Amino acid sequence: MRRVRVFDNVSLDGFFTDARNDMSWAHEHDEEWNAFVSGNASGHGELLLGRVTYEMMAAFWPTPQAAEMLPAVAAGMNAMPKTVFSRTLDSVSWKNTTLVKGDLARGVRRLKEQTGPDLVILGSGSLVSQLTEARLIDEYQIVVHPLVLGSGRTLFETVEGRVSLALTKTRAFKNGSVLLWYEPA
Repeated sequence: MRRVRVFDNVSLDGFFTDARNDMSWAHEHDEEWNAFVSGNASGHGELLLGRVTYEMMAAFWPTPQAAEMLPAVAAGMNAMPKTVFSRTLDSVSWKNTTLVKGDLARGVRRLKEQTGPDLVILGSGSLVSQLTEARLIDEYQIVVHPLVLGSGRTLFETVEGRVSLALTKTRAFKNGSVLLWYEPA
C-alpha cells in the first residue's frame, strides 16, 4: 500500500502561511538547505496538491527562472506525477498532472490502494487538514523555521479532536530550521 507523506514548513508559532497567505519566509535559502531540498526533490513520489498550491507551483516550476534557480528541484517537480484535487478547476496544464474532482478522502484512499510511488503533499494546508482528520496521512515532515509570524493559517485548522503523533527523526540545519518527522502514534 502506498503511503501519504506531508512535507511542510511552519513558523515557530505554528503557521504555514502568514496573515496575507504569504509563504516566502519559508524559502530563504542557504547552501546546506539547497543541498537537502535538491536531494529530497529527486522526483520519487506522486504529488498531491490542492488547487491553490497547484496554481502557485504550476506558475513557477515549469519556468526558465525555476530551472536556473534550482535546476534539480525544477526537473524533479516537472517530472513527478501530480494529482490535483479541486472542486473548481476544469482542467490542468502542468506536465504529468491529473485532476480529480469529488470526495478528497475517497480519492486518496483509492490512490493509496494502487501500486506506485508514495504520495507526497507539499503545502496544500487544506489537504493536510482534511486528510489528517480522515487519518490518511502516514508521515509528517515538518520544518520549523526560527521565525514568529504572529498570525496566519495552521496546517490543522479544520481538525477536530486530538491526533497523537510519534517523533521518529530530527535534523537541525545551520540556518536554525529543524526538520521533524512524525508518524501517527
